[in-house]
Amino acid sequence: MIDRGIYRRASVMMLGASLLTIAMTAPAGAQELAAAPSAGAPEAGEVVVTGSRIQRRDAATVGPLLTITADDIAKSGSVSPGDLLQKLPSAGVSLNSNGTQGTSYGASSINLRYLGGSEGSGNRVLVLVDGHRWVDAVGQRGFRDFVDLNTIPMGMIEGMEVLKDGASAIYGADAIAGVVNIKTIRPFDGIRGSTRMGVTDKGDGSEYSATLNVGKRFGRASIILSGSYYESKAIRTDARPLTTTSLVPVTAPGTSPSGLYILPGLSSNGYFGTRPGFAGSSAPIALNTPGTLYGSGASADNAFHTAALPGDYYNTQAQGIYSAGPSQRYGFYGRFDYELADNLNFKFEGLYNERKSDQLFSPVLLDIGGTAGTVRGFYIPNNQAFNPFGTANGVPTANALAFGANSAFRVRKVMTDVGNRDNIQDVQTWRIAAGLDGSFKLFGNNWHWDAFGSYAKNSIQSTALNGINYDNLYLSLGNPATCAATAGCVPVNLFGPMTPAQADYIRFTTRESNYTELWNGTVNATGTLFNLPAGEVALAVGYEYRRNRGVDNPDAIANAPSLYLNNALYTKTTAQTRTATRGSYDLHEVYGELSVPVLKDSPVGKSLDLSLAGRYSRYSTVGGKATFKGGLGYRPVEGVLLRGTYAQGFRAPSILELYQGARQTSFQGSDPCNGGAAANAGKPGCVGVPAGYNQANYNLNGLIPGVISGNRNLRPETSDSISAGVALTPLHGLSITVDYYNIKIKNAIASQSPTQIMQLCAQRAGAFCELVQRDASTGAIINLLQGAQNLNSIKTDGVDATVRYDFTTGVGRFGAVVDASWLGSFRTVSPDPATGGTIVDDRAGKGDQPRATYPRWKGQASLNWDGEGANATLRARYIGSTTDVANPVKDARTKAVTYIDAEVGFDVGEGRTRFGIGVNNLFDTQPPASYANAPINYDIYTYDARGRFLYARFSVKL
Repeated sequence: MIDRGIYRRASVMMLGASLLTIAMTAPAGAQELAAAPSAGAPEAGEVVVTGSRIQRRDAATVGPLLTITADDIAKSGSVSPGDLLQKLPSAGVSLNSNGTQGTSYGASSINLRYLGGSEGSGNRVLVLVDGHRWVDAVGQRGFRDFVDLNTIPMGMIEGMEVLKDGASAIYGADAIAGVVNIKTIRPFDGIRGSTRMGVTDKGDGSEYSATLNVGKRFGRASIILSGSYYESKAIRTDARPLTTTSLVPVTAPGTSPSGLYILPGLSSNGYFGTRPGFAGSSAPIALNTPGTLYGSGASADNAFHTAALPGDYYNTQAQGIYSAGPSQRYGFYGRFDYELADNLNFKFEGLYNERKSDQLFSPVLLDIGGTAGTVRGFYIPNNQAFNPFGTANGVPTANALAFGANSAFRVRKVMTDVGNRDNIQDVQTWRIAAGLDGSFKLFGNNWHWDAFGSYAKNSIQSTALNGINYDNLYLSLGNPATCAATAGCVPVNLFGPMTPAQADYIRFTTRESNYTELWNGTVNATGTLFNLPAGEVALAVGYEYRRNRGVDNPDAIANAPSLYLNNALYTKTTAQTRTATRGSYDLHEVYGELSVPVLKDSPVGKSLDLSLAGRYSRYSTVGGKATFKGGLGYRPVEGVLLRGTYAQGFRAPSILELYQGARQTSFQGSDPCNGGAAANAGKPGCVGVPAGYNQANYNLNGLIPGVISGNRNLRPETSDSISAGVALTPLHGLSITVDYYNIKIKNAIASQSPTQIMQLCAQRAGAFCELVQRDASTGAIINLLQGAQNLNSIKTDGVDATVRYDFTTGVGRFGAVVDASWLGSFRTVSPDPATGGTIVDDRAGKGDQPRATYPRWKGQASLNWDGEGANATLRARYIGSTTDVANPVKDARTKAVTYIDAEVGFDVGEGRTRFGIGVNNLFDTQPPASYANAPINYDIYTYDARGRFLYARFSVKL
């Protein structure tokens, strides 16, 4: 268990502590909001776009807004909102279905500007559906504090808008990095259906999706019913060269099904005739082959040999584990709209969505012993049924060896007889909502109002198969009389193959659940206050109430202390433990937004518009805070828009950040003390680490055991965001936008990454090492403590640019888009307890930490052609190069990659039916190799290892 005092002290001390050379991919046709309507375009009706609550005819001054239409989605080659949004150049590392070694567990997030929490959680991006909040995600190991995009069925989506700008004053907390608003299908008459099937050119990773929407308008009413289905199959790590073997070199025999045994008493044993050092700590022994049956009596040792490379190399990556796990989703959405009166409308909507997913891991890497090993206090008496050096194997009592709890015996073994560990999730989402809206006259002007209320719940039942029950293992290895007297106890063979009954006795299945709930109510009004010479002064005002709740119910057995081992240190099973979590908060908010036309058709410019917004939020947890946003849009001449915004942001600590109980986990990261103190002479924090220490030989193939915990003393974080840009429409159909952004988050709620914690300990020692606990005899890290803190600040800036050109020729209409993002800086500034100063970590251009790739350049491009009854799309996506960890097997760079997609489609029956075939990743580009992300060898939240993917899709409108 954790020394909480050390944790609190240490955490407070430390944690408080060539794009233009290619064509790059955008969602086909996705467009940056243009500066002005094209010449000759029909006058639009009043609309509300993301980034403003005010209904207006011309919303072009809102800010850097990306709009994605239904046609864009259809041509994107994507089958989920997350898949589509994560390809945007402004998106950072985001949770997806890739990899067994992630924290996604089937969820999908969107992380704009890299500002989400740990590993792309996206908790600083506000995800809305029709302008209203969505319920938080759940997970395999506790609930989350971001929206899981896989809980939103694809069939209900008509379009999306992405505001790449802070908007807390307009929408409330969580909108520091930006806003994603998903728009649902509008009323229609008829039937719309689509289906898509695809598979990689290797024959794995197949996908199938289908949507069916039925709409009917009758009189004053309309109804929409939507159904969505998606299924994907797994891709194994041994199915791709990149992921088959870890890049980290193996320098000593690792754990395998043949075992690694340190057995005091076998060295120079006269009865068995063993040589000096046999089965000693520096020369562990292994079974000759995994299925070997050892001989009886004095010949027992003949079945074992001193483990050595290359013969005893074993690759857990090739044991059927998933590079991309299977997933199945189905969802139903319905909405009923009714015009109660000429100026009064009612709507009611309901949703149910279910996701089933799983991730396959290698079998448990057991590491037990007496005074050695990861879990200690075991013993094996000389009369245990499967002790090859004991009396049950024909060894005389005088010569039989016992391995006591007070001796340094150690058994390490891959438990293939128990089976691969398999994490399974069943996630269910319910949502009901109702709203009224209407219009009225005020001050002689038209006003619109709406009232909305919703309740949503997201819940998960999770299962983790094929763990180990330490208590049962203790009984099965210990005194035969005690085992015989215990109901169900079966003696277990750790020195050879197990029987199914033995594996069943020590096998453990973890069963857990958690859920999140959201109650949300809003009232809004928008209209014209009065007229100025330049136009209407418009106002939007509103009130919002929200209550968020989360409950986590971990497995009681997995979290109970062992009955037989030292229960101050160990629990009953190999399952990662955590304390139960529950918490809630509620808040009240009021806001106002004002749009003021200052100039129109004046000698100094075509127009000048001012927008102002303010919001006051009062949380039950952290009190109240006011935020402000201001923006200017200036057109000196037709076709040129200069725009800029300043926005304050505010984010209260989430339920997860406040109340999450201490949770065991396995961190991915490279131990800077690998090789021991002698090999790291310049690192004072490595003093005492034995020579030859190899991280890969400990705890699940080198993963770092640790604990994550919430912090009830967190303060809210605030932010200041500045954006400035220009939007040009020099030609009909041509638009060019360039926007600079600068965001600073103060009192940022964040955690040092495991790699940062280990590096600070190694390089600076002292207080920095209080979060890193090592085994004194082996040097292995046995516990790394990580917790949320209010770090000093996070600062980032960069530039977004988009060029779009639509034109018509004699052979059809063409559309071209190039969308690029440049990351200028991404700095985390935290206190340095050693000097009293600060520690600055600039991540821009780096990829030397697991699942944290920050390329300077990212981009997309597309070229679309629409002809008579046919169309074609060519897309490209570019991810720039980054640094890698200095390592012995490759250079310290992660190369840039470009993905190319293509699709052709044909219309039949006057456009009512469409058939398309396409290929994603046409040239089978694999992710760039990354030593920092070993053993999977690539950043699973930035790239995917699927490779070339072929698909066909069919859609119909009746």
